[in-house]
Amino acid sequence: MKIAILPGDGIGPEIVHEAVRVLHALELAFESETALVGGAAYEAQGHPLPGATLALAQAADAILFGAVGDWKHDQLERALRPEQAILGLRKHLGLFANLRPALCHAPLVQASSLKPELVTGLDILIIRELTGDIYFGQPRGRRTALDGHFPGTEEAFDTMRYSRPEIERIAHVAFQAARKRAAAGGRAGARGKVTSVDKANVLETFQLWRDVLVEVHAQYPDVELEHMYVDNAAMQLVRAPRKFDVVVTGNLFGDILSDEAAMLTGSIGMLPSASLDGNSKGLYEPIHGSAPDIAGKGVANPLATILSAAMMLRYSLDRADAADRIESAVQAVLAAGLRTPDIWSEGTNKVGTREMGDAVVAAITGKTIPSTRR
Repeated sequence: MKIAILPGDGIGPEIVHEAVRVLHALELAFESETALVGGAAYEAQGHPLPGATLALAQAADAILFGAVGDWKHDQLERALRPEQAILGLRKHLGLFANLRPALCHAPLVQASSLKPELVTGLDILIIRELTGDIYFGQPRGRRTALDGHFPGTEEAFDTMRYSRPEIERIAHVAFQAARKRAAAGGRAGARGKVTSVDKANVLETFQLWRDVLVEVHAQYPDVELEHMYVDNAAMQLVRAPRKFDVVVTGNLFGDILSDEAAMLTGSIGMLPSASLDGNSKGLYEPIHGSAPDIAGKGVANPLATILSAAMMLRYSLDRADAADRIESAVQAVLAAGLRTPDIWSEGTNKVGTREMGDAVVAAITGKTIPSTRR
């Protein structure tokens, strides 16, 4: 197993360090190589995704990614901003399917922004199409408006577009995921149901999306399909989140809805993600950002990155047994009452990034979970 380690910016190096420690604690046979990406790569080599970094990612079996971005780079031209690194990796590696589980761990029910009775047992899988939509559509740019409400003034424009094959392949991912979740059993939210989120009442792009989802669904008669407009989906996520099982949607809507779902679980610092190609090669990262305001303070929550490493073992490296060990260790640490500041509440032990990593390693290796107070 060859893993490319791309820590990135802000808290990225801190949280990735803890995830790598956890991987080593499993005593697996794997090779790893670390490279610069994002703002760190721009400062050292003049580009957020240097050729050597891209080559390393292409040669690896999987990529463990931290986070990119820093306010000090906001004035750079768009092509050189740190965030272009992750967009470039998705494009060059063909990572079209983004899997974002939103799971509310039992010990964190009180940390959710919703009432406990709404989130207890919450288990949603959001599948976001990752390489199409308005983020990549052409043409795009700025120009002098020739028509519209204010001709002769400056305007900006982006293009939302999806092709039939793009929609078909993400639909298959969603229906297969729902089927597998239902077959596995034991998951509170797994009912063999796919909710396709669109805006077909307004956008031609998403009328095609809906038409194709219906066609592909015919191949999965054992899976239920429902359609929901994105504004209603956003409302239902906070009104009755447990009604969802698998949610599939486009790049823009998925970006927004998955962050909304993250807060239902108690903290965005708890949620991992996987971005996969057609052969299950993937890039694994926490869904939160680089948080430069707390970088270097040792307070960032590494659990989303550690759980991303578990997803990497499960989806790309064919080591579901090792993934189970990580996930069980995280559950044990939370049950023991350890909390980073983002999920801390009265009566629990506030710990830092390193201490949380220590605790997960201890749980994996069968040692006593340390109880460190701050």
